[in-house]
Amino acid sequence: MAPQSKRVLILGVTGVIGQVLTCAILNAQDVFDRVGVLTSAATAASKSELLNSFRARGADVIIGDINDEAFMFNTFQGFDTIVSALGRSAIELQIDLIRIANASPSITRFIPSEYGTDIAFDATSASEKPHRAKLKVRAFLESDAVQHLAYTYLVTGPFADLYAGDMSSEPQLGSFNVARKEATLLGDGKGPLGLTTMADVGRFLVAILKNPKVCDGKAIKVNSFTSTPEEILAEMERQTDTKWNVQYTPLDALRRNEKDAWNQGNPLASLYTLRRIWTEGKTQCENTDNESIGICKTDTLEMVVQSILSNPISGFQSGKL
Repeated sequence: MAPQSKRVLILGVTGVIGQVLTCAILNAQDVFDRVGVLTSAATAASKSELLNSFRARGADVIIGDINDEAFMFNTFQGFDTIVSALGRSAIELQIDLIRIANASPSITRFIPSEYGTDIAFDATSASEKPHRAKLKVRAFLESDAVQHLAYTYLVTGPFADLYAGDMSSEPQLGSFNVARKEATLLGDGKGPLGLTTMADVGRFLVAILKNPKVCDGKAIKVNSFTSTPEEILAEMERQTDTKWNVQYTPLDALRRNEKDAWNQGNPLASLYTLRRIWTEGKTQCENTDNESIGICKTDTLEMVVQSILSNPISGFQSGKL
């Protein structure tokens, strides 16, 4: 077992989930001795306000090219743990980063970018297009080429905040439009979903870094709560005190739409696949690891809906993760 993480470098800090994870780690000032955030020069220029906010909270902001092997090797020397929040288009870049980390004398742990759908749910998972890059990363981490790194896969299922968001530009993907009081529910609306809020993902990550004995070398499966599309709608209607207009995208129609999206090169094709997977029931696990990593209290559906009603968000962000 590798020692507990104390000096953490975060990659992908300005992405949707990267910002959340960075804030969660910075909130745990008593746990970590050093927190670094790595970003490119272009991002540093375009998102200076965000990076300055991290700096003000104690983060070391490091600017450089993630594809520069010598730079990355030298940067790694000041840390013992790499937390990756790289987005879907950069997932396979992690293989080179893992190789560099494995060669580093200081790095003992690498947390790859998972934070979502269980990519090893069953025998069909390996054939799903959105899973393939993450599965390659897992295979490399678990191979003989990596001798010195501990790892944990944080499997959260769909983000509750985004699943219950507005997809009204492409509602057949499932949508909750607060302004219009319109919803499109996936499947028959009754299928249970294991959902995790983004804030809870951050809390779960910190718990993993604090509990290497429990978490190293395995997938840790967590969620905030289980709900159905109809239950989400009912909570929306309760809190808005309004009956919404409701349509459905049956599972067969969702599968047809998914196929068309891939054939047409739709940039949301991966999201169609993920939402079909979720609608098939593949977010459910018999038991979660919440309590084993010390998390007994999580966000609720009521809290998610309250947040969305006060600040409606677009579910299209799901496609970036």
